[in-house]
Amino acid sequence: MHAMRHLYASVLLAQGVSIKELAEYLGHEDPGFTLRTYTHLMSSSHQRARTAVDGVFRPRRTPSAHTA
Repeated sequence: MHAMRHLYASVLLAQGVSIKELAEYLGHEDPGFTLRTYTHLMSSSHQRARTAVDGVFRPRRTPSAHTA
């Protein structure tokens, strides 16, 4: 049963479910407990953070005068 909970948690985290939501789904009253327990399953979180920041600060392309 423990392995199934970890699988469930890892699938949800990989799909971007928040720790607060996951805590609720797992029946944890404290999202901090969920974070401490399952944080090792969030290996791609650094890449998602970089992608989010890049999306905000990446220069936007402007249409050229030739495409009008």
